[in-house]
Amino acid sequence: MQRLNCPDIEGGVAALRVGQQVLLNGSVIVMRDAAHKKICEMIKRGEQLPFNPRGAVIYYMGPCPDGNRVIGSCGPTTSKRMDAYAPLLYAMGVAATVGKGARSKEVTCSIRDNKCCYLAAVGGAGAYYSTCVKSKEVIAFAELESEAVLRIEVEDFPTIVAIDCTGSSLTRN
Repeated sequence: MQRLNCPDIEGGVAALRVGQQVLLNGSVIVMRDAAHKKICEMIKRGEQLPFNPRGAVIYYMGPCPDGNRVIGSCGPTTSKRMDAYAPLLYAMGVAATVGKGARSKEVTCSIRDNKCCYLAAVGGAGAYYSTCVKSKEVIAFAELESEAVLRIEVEDFPTIVAIDCTGSSLTRN
């Protein structure tokens, strides 16, 4: 079991291998489809982003509200929907993404070329994952509601390396 402190995991990513269990701790950025599109448009226009992509971990998740806890169920969403945007974000320095499901060959090559990784979270475990979230804040695009960009603080958030920095993968492309 490997523990990594976010957002500065760049140094630890090179040592990770497919199938290894990883516990994330610290700040993680949450984004889904609509936010990815807006962020990539900002990059292309040369605008300042609401977070520093260098060393960042991006979790593909749409949170459910829960008035009694920091966050409601917060399981991973299907990563393939972000495949059109992921290579640009990896090139900008994103160290890891977290989601569920297979990635495209283009994304796998981008992960290898940019020496980052893809971490899998377990679908259906959103209630458990919510216990790992210690705080959350909206940092951009509040108008997107459940697709706004969030910064969450996590403690021992469990993942598995699905694609490592060599391009080795748990799934076939």
